[in-house]
Formats: sequence, structure tokens, C-alpha cells
Amino acid sequence: MPLPIEDYALIGDTGTGALIGKDGSVDWLCLPRFDSPACFAALLGDRDNGRWLIGPAALSQGDDDEVEVSRRYVGDTSILETTFTTPTGVVTVTDAMPVGDGRADLVRVVEGVEGTVRVRHEWIVRFGYGGIRPWVRREQQDGQEIIMAVAGPDRLVLRGSRLPTREDGHHVDEFDVGAGDRLEFVTVWNASHHEIPDAGDVAARVEETRELLQAWADHCSYDGSYRDAVVRSLLTLRLLTHGGTGGIVAAPTTSLPEDFGGSRNWDYRYCWLRDASMTLGSLLRSGYRHEASLWRSWLLRAVAGDPQDLQIVYAVDGGRDLPERELEHLAGYQGSSPVRIGNGAVGQQQADVFGEVLAALHLARSTGLEDSADSWSLQRVLVEHLAQRWQQPDHGIWEIRGEQRHFTHSRVLVWVAFDRAVRAVEEDGLEGPVERWRQVRDDVRAEILERGVDRERGTFTQHYDTTEVDASLLVLPGLGFIDGDDELMLGTIRAIEEDLFEDGLVRRYRTSSGVDGLTGEEYAFVACSFWLVSAYAAAGRHDDATALFERLLERRNDVGLLAEEIDPVSDCQAGNFPQALSHLALVDAALDLAQSAG
Repeated sequence: MPLPIEDYALIGDTGTGALIGKDGSVDWLCLPRFDSPACFAALLGDRDNGRWLIGPAALSQGDDDEVEVSRRYVGDTSILETTFTTPTGVVTVTDAMPVGDGRADLVRVVEGVEGTVRVRHEWIVRFGYGGIRPWVRREQQDGQEIIMAVAGPDRLVLRGSRLPTREDGHHVDEFDVGAGDRLEFVTVWNASHHEIPDAGDVAARVEETRELLQAWADHCSYDGSYRDAVVRSLLTLRLLTHGGTGGIVAAPTTSLPEDFGGSRNWDYRYCWLRDASMTLGSLLRSGYRHEASLWRSWLLRAVAGDPQDLQIVYAVDGGRDLPERELEHLAGYQGSSPVRIGNGAVGQQQADVFGEVLAALHLARSTGLEDSADSWSLQRVLVEHLAQRWQQPDHGIWEIRGEQRHFTHSRVLVWVAFDRAVRAVEEDGLEGPVERWRQVRDDVRAEILERGVDRERGTFTQHYDTTEVDASLLVLPGLGFIDGDDELMLGTIRAIEEDLFEDGLVRRYRTSSGVDGLTGEEYAFVACSFWLVSAYAAAGRHDDATALFERLLERRNDVGLLAEEIDPVSDCQAGNFPQALSHLALVDAALDLAQSAG
């Protein structure tokens, strides 16, 4: 049985990421890339779907009450240190994935601190999302024994101070760790038709990773009261940005449920133009320009071609083929099925992505990243394409699987697209048909204020055919569409407080309206809750914004991570984890708070 979602921590190498539980088990890891098939998939099934456990034997035997667990990241890095305190002694397990050297290694170091602790080691490899049992054998390499697991194109190699032995299809071991003892284990992936990679200097590679990530974190320009939380969120966004391609994934996981036991289970291991653009905005606002250049290059490659073929989501390398299918061999997280890979949203129409992309590129220009001929040419093509279709309904920011609508948030992002195009000409001296773009911008604004407003209640509405509100409306001041203290915006905040605010958290919308075409419920949405912080700040409610922000920080797990949603009653996290949208919204809220404080 997998642990509660909040009991996991993420480590990564900017190519992929592993989720490690408080029990010392790696329950999720896709190799070599975020969107590759998982080789450890116990998170969505059980131990027979693959995991790598190193932790006190007492935990494996169900003696949870006898073991105290504390975790931390080493400094401002993604190196995880877990301390297990048992009745007989204390051990630490340090987990790291060396960053930026082109390999895909997971390093685990066990060290005895005091006394003696019985440690259990399980290395259970299952390729193909936990469905393929590999051929496993022991070999000698450079005088050292190794274990190899091979199936089709994939090979995992385990090296270590002491290797587990085969037992009923698993590789297991138990041993005592005393004070001063140190045992080192490394699993490396490589293509099965290539030579087995050598061990390398593991300690040096981990130290290089620590120095690299600490230096990256030190570059953060935010120096306010919540710097630790902001830096941890920025580091999480860094881990979700592929260091080679520049693609930014929404989360490293698939099918963690938005409704426990329900079917709202989606694959987020891909690059949404919207989420990636918003992530880029948070990084730029925090002083990071290199990522903007890397992402812009990814964007140019991914969307190259006919704008008619624009997708809202792509693979990590910009690939377009993401068919959604279900994995019947996996029971799902705590029985939440189906488990899905791929994402059917790939074929949706979402007009807001145009505005998000144009806004991110405009922000990049304002921070000193000059447009290349290709990048401005791409933006012009996108704006011209939008000019021909801006009046069409879409599926909206929440990727509803019901009827397409004229969602107010989408219409505002259409306005943003033309606004940023106009400003590129007027402020940055780029060439374009500014008079026509300005006219469309004005037409879109007039339509929103006529059809996207409930005058009786004094609010914006979720879409043109309803009086319901939607939490996405909270971002309108930050987009420059309306002042945060405008009466219409203040009315919208009040309506969201009345309809969607529960136990200190905000829901996206009322699922009872049936707008999303799905069955079941969902929990409060983390990003929307941080959007309310930003909306309070823009409305001049600085004290309310600060109080809510601090309560939200308390909802993070013990190492500062957030999933997509939180159950307001139980405080359990839900949905894919950790979620880029949650962390970028945290960063933006902190920056907006600092700005509102003057």
C-alpha cells in the first residue's frame, strides 16, 4: 500500500524525478525521462510493481510506532536526507540524483549515527509501468559485483557496498548498521544495447550537484520574509524543467487522484504551454533568465509549422503524439482507477494558451532577453492565427471534458495576447499590424465586459452562459485586465469567498454545475488558494493576504512540497505531486505580497 501523498519527497536530475517515501522506498521513477515508462511503480500499485526500499526493517514489519522519521533537503538543493530513529539506534539515508552530467543515476548512502539499526533492502525492478519482469543476473565489472536487470530497450544496474540476493522474484537483504558505518548504493539506467556505464566517482558527482544547486538557489532575487519557501518552490520548478530540452513538465507523476477512489486521474508528465509559460514567468520574476532562453528554444521547436496544428500540450522533447490509454495491470493509487498514460487534452482547444505564451515572452523581453527573428516571427504567426478564431468557444484552463464554452478567463487571455502584441510594437519597436491588433484587443475587452459579467451580483462569471464564478477569475488583476481594487473585481472576490472558499482553501469551481462533464467531486485547488492571496494583495487587503499565505505555507509537507489539491477536512494532499502550478503560484503570491507591502 503506498503512503499518503504528502509522505513523499522529490529528488531529480532535471531529466526525471523519483518519489521517495518516509519509509525509505522509491515508489515512483521513470527512466530516463519524465515521460518514459516507470521502472518503480509501487505508487500506483504495490511492491510487486517495482520499488527500491532502503529503511529500517521495523517499518517493513509494520512497527511504525517504534521508528521516528525526520527529513530535510541538504541546504537549498534536491539532495534528501532522511533520519530514522529506532529504539536501538539512529541511521540516515541520503538520496541524490546527480544533475547535468548526462547520466541517469540514483545514489543512496546509508550511514550509522548511533547504536545499531537493522536495515532492510529491497530492489524490485519492473519495467513498463510495473508490468514487465526483467531478466536479472549478477556479473563482475572492474572487479566489482553488479546486478543487472534487462527488458527490451532498458537496463538497470545496481552497484553497492553489499548487494541483495534473489528471493521469490525480488532482490532483498537485511543487515545491521552501526555507528560510523557507511554503505553506498547506486542504480544507473542505460540503453540495453549500449555498454554498461562505469561507476564513476559518485561522491564527487553528488558534491558537484550540491554546489550547482546551491549556487542556482543563491541567485534568487527575492529576499523577503518567505525566502525559504520561495527558494524551495523555485528549486522544485527547476527539477521539473528538463535540462536538455527546456521542456517544463506539469508534474513528475501520473494518475494520482483528485478524488480518492474516483476516476479524475490524469497524466501530468508533459509540457503544457500554459503551465510552462506561467512557470517561466515565476522564474523570470525571481531573477532567472537562462531558463527563459532555454524554454523559448523549446517552444520554437515544439510549435514549429502550421499554427493550425498548435497543441496545448507536448512531450518533454516537443513530440506531439500523446494518446491517452489505461493501464489495467495497475490498481491505481489507493484503488483509484483507471491509471492513465498520455493525455486526451492534447486535442483540446484552449484559447488562453496564446495569452500565456505571449505574456511570458513579453516578460522575457522586459527583463532583457531580446527577441530573435524567429521568436518574434512565431509570435506574429500565433497572434494572426488567433485573430482569425478568437470568437470561438474553447475547453478553458481546466480542460473540461464537457461542452466548449466562452470561458471568461480564456477571453481575458485572448485580450492579453493582443495587448502584449500591441505593446511589443509600441514599447519594443517590433514590427506588426498594430492598428488591427489594437482594434481586436478593444473588441475583446468590450465583449468580456458585456457578456462575462453578472451585473446583479457585481462579478465576473465563469463563462458567458452562467452566473457561476470560477477561481481562475482571481488572476485578472495580475494580467493587467482590471485594477485589483475595481468594484467588479472586489465583487468577484466576495463571490468566490462565498461560493468556493472552504476551510481556508479555494475550489476551482462548483463541480455540481456539471460544466466539466465528469462525475465525482474534487478537493480544494492549491494554486487557486495562492491566487486568492495575490488577489487580496492587489485589492489592498494586505493583512488578509499575509494571513492566508502563512496558513497555506503550513499546508506544505515536511519538506515544503505541494500536490495539486488538498482535502480541506483531512488536510491530505491529492492529485499529481509535486505540482508545478502549485509552486509557481506560491512564488507569485510571495512576490505580490512583497510588492503590495511597498
